[in-house]
Amino acid sequence: MNYYSFSRGLYCLKLGALVLLSGTTFAQSKKPFTYQDMLMMDRIGGLSVDPSGHYAVFNVRATDMEANKGVTTLWLKDLTKPAVQEVKLAVSDGGANSAQWSPDGKTLFFLSSRGAGETTQLWRTDATGAAATQVTRQPLDIQAYRITPDGKGLVFAMAVFPECKGNEIACTVRKMDARKAEKSTGELYTKLFIRHWDTWNDGMRNHLFFMPLDGNEAPIPLMNGFDGDVPSKPWGDEGDFSISPDSKTVYFSAREAGKTEPWSTNFDVYSVPVTGGAITNLTESNKAWDAAPRMSPDGKTLAYKAMKRPGFEADRFWIQLRDASGKVTTVAGDWDRSVDEMKWSADGKSLYVVAGDVGRTRLFKVDVRTGAVTPMSKDGRIDAFVETPKGFVFMKSALNSPSQLYAARPKAKLIDVDATNLTSVNANLKDMEFGAFEQFNFKGWNDEAVYGYVIKPAGYVEGKKYPVAFLIHGGPQGSFGDSWSYRWNPESYAGQGYAVVMIDFHGSTGYGQEFTDAISTHWGDRPLEDLQKGWAYALKTYPFLDGDRAAALGASYGGFMVNWIAGVWRDAFKCLVSHNGVFDTRAMGYSTEELWFTDWENDGDVFHHPEKYDEFNPLLHAKDWSVPMLVIHSDRDYRIPLSQGIGVFTACQANNIDSEFLRFPDENHWVLKPQNSMQWHRTVFGWLEKHIGGGAK
Repeated sequence: MNYYSFSRGLYCLKLGALVLLSGTTFAQSKKPFTYQDMLMMDRIGGLSVDPSGHYAVFNVRATDMEANKGVTTLWLKDLTKPAVQEVKLAVSDGGANSAQWSPDGKTLFFLSSRGAGETTQLWRTDATGAAATQVTRQPLDIQAYRITPDGKGLVFAMAVFPECKGNEIACTVRKMDARKAEKSTGELYTKLFIRHWDTWNDGMRNHLFFMPLDGNEAPIPLMNGFDGDVPSKPWGDEGDFSISPDSKTVYFSAREAGKTEPWSTNFDVYSVPVTGGAITNLTESNKAWDAAPRMSPDGKTLAYKAMKRPGFEADRFWIQLRDASGKVTTVAGDWDRSVDEMKWSADGKSLYVVAGDVGRTRLFKVDVRTGAVTPMSKDGRIDAFVETPKGFVFMKSALNSPSQLYAARPKAKLIDVDATNLTSVNANLKDMEFGAFEQFNFKGWNDEAVYGYVIKPAGYVEGKKYPVAFLIHGGPQGSFGDSWSYRWNPESYAGQGYAVVMIDFHGSTGYGQEFTDAISTHWGDRPLEDLQKGWAYALKTYPFLDGDRAAALGASYGGFMVNWIAGVWRDAFKCLVSHNGVFDTRAMGYSTEELWFTDWENDGDVFHHPEKYDEFNPLLHAKDWSVPMLVIHSDRDYRIPLSQGIGVFTACQANNIDSEFLRFPDENHWVLKPQNSMQWHRTVFGWLEKHIGGGAK
C-alpha cells in the first residue's frame, strides 16, 4: 500500500487490516478526512530524475482558494539523503512546471509564463534552483518539449496554422493579429470538429519544431503543413513524441485530420529528421491507433503500442517492435492487458509498462525476446516511475493515499514492497482517519467474476449501520479501483460518515479485453446486471451497509447509468446524483464531438440507425421516474452537451420529482476550479444529508 513514509506505511497497513477484521476503532483521536481537506491538499506529479540518480524534481500544485486557482512549483529531492526533506526551488516562485534534466545532469529545464509577453517559454537553472535563465523567446506558447539525447538541441511544440507552410510561426502571428483586429465575431466552419472537449476549433494545430540550444537559429518546422496535432488534443503531452538516441530523428504519433477526424482513431507513428524534411509514416498499414514511439537504447528497435480495431478508442494497446528493416513483431501477445505508459530498460532487454490489473494499476517488466511478463509492483496505482543506476524511483497512490515519491529497496522484486518514502508532502494526513477498504468479487453477468470495493466510514463502530454512497464510474471503459482521485474520491464520502460501494462492471478496464468489450451496444443491460448483483452481494456480505439509506451517484457514463436506474431500478436508492450524464442517446449521437465513440458503442451512426440508440435511452423511461435527483452539468462540456443535463432536470420537474440543478458556466466535463469544486461537494453532500442522512444507526 502507498502511505507517507515506510514506517508509517507498515503501521497503517497493519491498522487497516485490523480495522477491517475486528471493526475496532483505533484512531478516535484522528480527524476524519473530508472533502475540504482533499481540495486543499498539495498535489505532486511530473517526476524527473537526473541521469546519475542523484536528484529528483517534481511538481507540487497548491490550491489558492481565494484566487480560485492552483499554483505549481518545483521541488528538489536529494535521493542520496532520504531523511533530508525536499526543498522548493526558488526559481519556481514565478510559476514553473514540466521539469526535465539535461542528459549530463547539470541543467534543469522547465516551462514558465514569467517574463515579457507572458507566453509559456522554456527556462533553465541548475540543481540549486537559485536563478533562472530564459532559453526560448517565441511569440507563441510552448506546450511540450524534449531535450535531444546529445544535449545540443530542443524539440518543442507550439500551436500554429497548418496552412502557413514554410513560415509557420511568423505567419501564425500575423493571422492571429488579423483576427484580433476583426470587428465581427462570426466563425465559419467547413468541417468537423467545430468544437472538442471544452474548446471551439480555431483552426490551429500543435506542431513540432527543432532548434539548437547553443545558437540563435530560427526553429525548424518538423511538421510543415501537417493537418494534425502533436501533442494530440485535448490531453496529449511529450509522451506523444520522442527522439532517437543519436539525436538525429524525431518520432511522433498523430492523426491526419482531413474531414474524417471526428470518426477516426487512426493515429500513426511517423518519423522525421531532426533537421526537417520528409515525414515518413511507419504504421500506415494499421488503420487503428498507434502511439507512444520509443526507440531502444541501441537505436535499433522502435517500440510502440497499437490497437487493432479502427474506430474503437478502448481497444487493447498491444506492444509492437519495429526493427531497422521495417519488420514488426508483437511482444507478449498472450498477455491480456492494455499497455498504458511504456519505457525501455537501461540495458535494452526489457520494456517497463504500466497497465490496469484487476482494480489496480501496476508496473510490469516485459522481456522483449521471450515476451515473458513479470509483475514489478503489488497494489495501488503507479503514477510515474524512473529506473536509475541506484534502483527505481516512483510515484504511487492508493485508494486511501494521494501520490507520494518512493525509492525501491535494492533488488526488490516488487518495487512498492518495503519502499522508502521520500517526500513529506501532505504530512498532516497522518493525523487524519481514512475509511478501511477491501476488494470483493461475485458472479455477475454471464456468471463471470466481477470485482468491487467497499469502504467503511471513518469512525466505524462494529455493529452499527451506515448510509451508503453507491459510486458508478464513467468511461464507460474505466475503473473505480485502488487509486486516488481529486474529483470522485470515495474517502471523502467515508469522512462524511458514509460507507461506499464501487463495482467494476462489465466494460471496466484491467480485467481483459473481452470483459471491456462486453459493454459496447449493451450500456443498459450487462453493466446494470453487475451493479444489481454487486449491490445485493455487498448488502448480504457487509452488515454495516444500510440498504434503506443509500444513494447512487455517477458522472459521464456513470451519469447515464444513474439516469437509466431512475427508470428501470427505482426501488434501490433513496436519491440519485447525475453529473454530466447522457439523457437522450439520440441527441448524444449527433451533438457530441468524438463521433467514433457513439458510433462504436451503438454499432452505427444515429442518422442511419436511430433505432439502435433507443434500446438503452433514458429519455424513453423518464415518464416512470420517481426518485429524487440532483442534476449537475457544465456549459463547456462538449463531450456530453449541456442540453443533456437540462433534459434530465426538465424530466424531473415535469414528473414533480424533488430535484435540483447545479450548473457551472465555466467548467467542462469535469469541475476543476477550486471554488467550483468546493460548491460541487457542498451541494452533493447536502443532497445526501437531506435524503439519506449521515452517520451510524
